[in-house]
Amino acid sequence: MPRGDKSAYTDKQKREAQHIEESYEERGVSEKEAERRAWATVNKESGGGKKSGSGRKNHPKT
Repeated sequence: MPRGDKSAYTDKQKREAQHIEESYEERGVSEKEAERRAWATVNKESGGGKKSGSGRKNHPKT
């Protein structure tokens, strides 16, 4: 998969990135920078593209 390919993301992740990008643009951030920041935020929150299977998140040991 080439860099910048968003096909590995879920529809929910794509919608979230679009919403974040629009929010940055409303605050005066350039379109390109807003897109970069939006995808960085989605990656930070969800760990990147789709993950198959359940229990992929690291849960703290109790």
